[in-house]
Amino acid sequence: MDDGTIEKQIESILFWKAEPVSFSELAKILGISAERIKSAALNLVETTRSRGMVVIMGNDELSLATSPETSALIEKLQKEELTKDLSRAALETLSVILYRGPMRRSEIDYVRGVNSQFILRILLIRGLIGKKVDEKDERAYIYFASSETLAHLGIQKIEDLPQFEKVNQDVNAFLERQQALDSQENKQDNVSENPAE
Repeated sequence: MDDGTIEKQIESILFWKAEPVSFSELAKILGISAERIKSAALNLVETTRSRGMVVIMGNDELSLATSPETSALIEKLQKEELTKDLSRAALETLSVILYRGPMRRSEIDYVRGVNSQFILRILLIRGLIGKKVDEKDERAYIYFASSETLAHLGIQKIEDLPQFEKVNQDVNAFLERQQALDSQENKQDNVSENPAE
């Protein structure tokens, strides 16, 4: 795999993940050494320097960000975003996090049935949710309702939400059913791919 291909793949992964990604994770995903990742990362930092989207290199991770030259424009757009009403998708995502969180993005996507990356970004910008590194997997983040959201709702803890116990149980039951169905489908797929001779 040539360096240009590696750079394109790294950039695509950073865009898709929409969060910092460690050199070791990129090396594992692409099946190459961390040294080659670092070399490609240095090139990416240079080649994106004059673009609207730049690659930021930390101690052991990479992330995408908007160019510092466009900061005034981005600040204006953020202010406009903060004054808009939340969309139905944003309210749905916030509800999932409130009643089932803290949880990973993959779990939120699973409950909603769609990619929640963009919506999570909006909720983070507005301060309605927070995120922290998952202790079980440092490559993932856990999303949770912010204290500002709880204060805005007039509650002191998540359990004070209306019908919290019932909704939480319903969501858990739904997830258990879906996971059982997914497991059953996977078994059927494996059987059909490997029929007995």
